[in-house]
Amino acid sequence: MYILGIESSCDETAASIVKDGRQIVSNIVYSQVEEHGLYGGVVPEIASRRHIDAISEVVQKCFDDAHLTVDDLDAIACTFAPGLIGALLVGLNYAKGLSFASGKPLVPVHHLRGHIAALYLTYPDLKPPFLCLVASGGHSHIVAVDDYTKFRVIGRTIDDAAGEAFDKVSRTLGLGYPGGPAIAKAALTGDLSKYKLPTPHTENKYDVSFSGLKTAVINIYNTNNMKGEETDKNSLAAAFQEKISQILSDNLANAAKEFGYDKVAIAGGVSANKRLRELIVEKIGDRQFFAPTMDLCGDNGAMIAAQGYYEFIDGRTAGLELNGIASLAIDFD
Repeated sequence: MYILGIESSCDETAASIVKDGRQIVSNIVYSQVEEHGLYGGVVPEIASRRHIDAISEVVQKCFDDAHLTVDDLDAIACTFAPGLIGALLVGLNYAKGLSFASGKPLVPVHHLRGHIAALYLTYPDLKPPFLCLVASGGHSHIVAVDDYTKFRVIGRTIDDAAGEAFDKVSRTLGLGYPGGPAIAKAALTGDLSKYKLPTPHTENKYDVSFSGLKTAVINIYNTNNMKGEETDKNSLAAAFQEKISQILSDNLANAAKEFGYDKVAIAGGVSANKRLRELIVEKIGDRQFFAPTMDLCGDNGAMIAAQGYYEFIDGRTAGLELNGIASLAIDFD
C-alpha cells in the first residue's frame, strides 16, 4: 500500500511516499531554516509564502524519485494539526485538491502522531505499546503509545517547549538558529560547573516548565552585560542543555518505571540531541531504547505518510470540509 504524506506545519515543505507504513520510497524536504535564521526564529507569514512557492515542486519531485504517479497511490495523508495555521493550510489545501482530482482518499494526520511514526520507519519491527518522549519546537510530551492510533498523555509542557527554549536562549547568546544544534555545538567546549541554573517544579510530576529556566539564562547574560562582564557563552549553553536534558530524561525514565513500560522512545526535533539520548540510555536500565535516524527527527513527509497508513487502516479519512487546526491534543477522538 502506497501512501503520500504531505507536511507543512512549520518551516519545512515536505512530501514522501511510504510503502505499508514502514518503507520509504521517496522523501523530499525543502527547508526554510536559512531564511528564518535571519530573524532568529520562524516568521509565520514568510513560512506560509515559501510553502506556496515550494509545494508543487516538492510533491512532483517526490513522485519522480519514486517513479510513481498519483494513480499508484492508495491514499493521500497530510498534516492538519497542530502547527502554524497559515503554513498548515498550504499543505492541507494542496492535499485536498490532489485528493479531489484523483479520487484518492484523504487521511488527516496529527503532527505529533507523525513524529512518533518516524520510529516505525527506523525500526521496522517496532510495535506498540511503548512510552515516547515527543520533544520539538512546540511540544514536550510524554506519550503512552497504546496502539498505532491510540495515545495517552502522561506529561506535557505547561509553558515553553524544549525546542522553543533552545531557540530563545540561543538567540539571546547570539549562537544562531535553530537553537538546538547551535547550543549543542557550543556546549561541547563549555564548563558545566561554571553556572548554576534552577530546576523548575510542576504540580504534575511528569509535566515540564522551561519558561523560568529560559529566563534564568537570559537574566545571567543581561546582568553580566550591565556590569560590563563577559559571559562564557559556551559554559552557559552547556549548563542550559544539561538541565533540560536531565529534566526530560528523568521524567521519561521515571514514567517508564511507574507505568511498567519496557520499551522507551524519543521523537521530534529535540530527539536529535546527543546529550539527551545519552542520559536516557543511562537512566532506563535494561529497557529497550528507540530513536529516529537523524534525518527523521525533524519535520518530514515520511512520518506523516507512515502514520497516515495506520490512520487509513483504522478507517480515519476526511472530505473537503477538513480544516487546519492550530492547537489539538494528540489524544483527540
